[in-house]
Amino acid sequence: MAEAVGLELTARRRAAPRVELARFPQLASLAWSRPGTRTLDEEEAFALYEANWRFVDAERLTARERALIEQLAQRCGGGVLQVRS
Repeated sequence: MAEAVGLELTARRRAAPRVELARFPQLASLAWSRPGTRTLDEEEAFALYEANWRFVDAERLTARERALIEQLAQRCGGGVLQVRS
């Protein structure tokens, strides 16, 4: 119908959720090699946690950051955070 009246419809893709580094101190420290980066998409954040877990000080994780990690594991990792010791 849209074509019949000369309209071109384009679907807007919903932007992927972004993780603000300033809100998550351990994640921010893992992103040290990305100067100027303020946010990461969820997949990037999850990958950073998994690949660099040995550098995370678990005792210093805030409740908010723990909740983020659990959420990312559910959304990006099938409920699992796979870390290397």
